[in-house]
Amino acid sequence: MTTLGAWLIAPLTDYAFMRRALVGGLALSLAAPPLGVFLMLRGMSLVGDAMAHAVLPGVALGFVLAGFSLPAMSLGGLVAGLLVAGLAGSVSRMTGHREDSAMASFYLISLALGVMLVSLRGSSVDLTHVLFGSILAIDDTALWLIASVTSATLLVLALIFRVLVVECLDPLFLRGQGIRGGLVHGIFLGLMVLNLTAGFQTLGTLMAVGLMMLPATAARFWSQRLEGLIGLAIVIAMLSSAGGLLLSYHLGLPSGPCIILIAGTIYLVSALCGRHGSLLARLRRRAAPLEKNEDTCTSP
Repeated sequence: MTTLGAWLIAPLTDYAFMRRALVGGLALSLAAPPLGVFLMLRGMSLVGDAMAHAVLPGVALGFVLAGFSLPAMSLGGLVAGLLVAGLAGSVSRMTGHREDSAMASFYLISLALGVMLVSLRGSSVDLTHVLFGSILAIDDTALWLIASVTSATLLVLALIFRVLVVECLDPLFLRGQGIRGGLVHGIFLGLMVLNLTAGFQTLGTLMAVGLMMLPATAARFWSQRLEGLIGLAIVIAMLSSAGGLLLSYHLGLPSGPCIILIAGTIYLVSALCGRHGSLLARLRRRAAPLEKNEDTCTSP
């Protein structure tokens, strides 16, 4: 018990930066995974990755103008993400191309532009901080930002939850009820950009989407109900955040990659052993008819 306490409790009781990092990770784990579940159900999983990179130019511009000022970088990331989402939607409507292909194009442009802007003023260390974050370095300002974004996301999701569900299942019915699907889609993208902007300080612009998508895709192997998907995704994200922080502390590894790798490990285990759609579940389903046929043949 003493060894277990030293591994799990001592880092949090002894160091304030570990407590702040844990609170920030748990707060992100409340809001990001439900968005990932809806992205997965809407067939927009890769759009989340594209949007994570879309905030980079705004973050980089805030860094160039104000240094490591969290308000400036967050505001820049929010504006850039919303701008890219609007541009991708406009290009899709005007040209007839799929929105995900337009988003992928803007993602590449945003990534190159963001790296270029950071390189104009900062060093390779600054670029690494922007791209990969530093959850152990978050301060009270960052915590307030994350808490505010989490609260706003949960509140808005509660208000539009039924509309989002209907849009995922039957968007034509939604139009028939006179509800503008484009408005709901825009609000959803705005929430996603907000969470990615809050997450860049902790996990960086390259990995912020990991806490959004990996728990959601892992939960898919364990539950087929929407409530179960959301609940499991949140639990997986919280376990990944806490486990990644403790692992990075004890082994001296980067915290952000540890959090994402634990979430990725849970996903791989779920893909192998989950109740629905996993490799083991498919093997059992294939073996069941064979066993039934054998019982039929051997019966007198």
